[in-house]
Amino acid sequence: MYVVEVVITNKRVARDPEGETIYKDLISRYGFDKVRGVRSGKYLEILVESKSHEEALNYVKDLCSKLRLYNPSVHDVRVELRCLK
Repeated sequence: MYVVEVVITNKRVARDPEGETIYKDLISRYGFDKVRGVRSGKYLEILVESKSHEEALNYVKDLCSKLRLYNPSVHDVRVELRCLK
């Protein structure tokens, strides 16, 4: 068993209203002046039964693409192996 993490974020060129709101209305307002920006996203943790970590990663990448869990026009996706279960 493998735990595969999927992190989906807006591309840098795309606006991120949620991240902007968190930055302006929370972080800046409460005096955390060293923060220069916030980007929000989605996090998925997928438990995969597989023979190898390469197979698990490729399986989840294929799943994300075929099921359109993200829009490649506006999102970046990062798929990483977190740990073994």
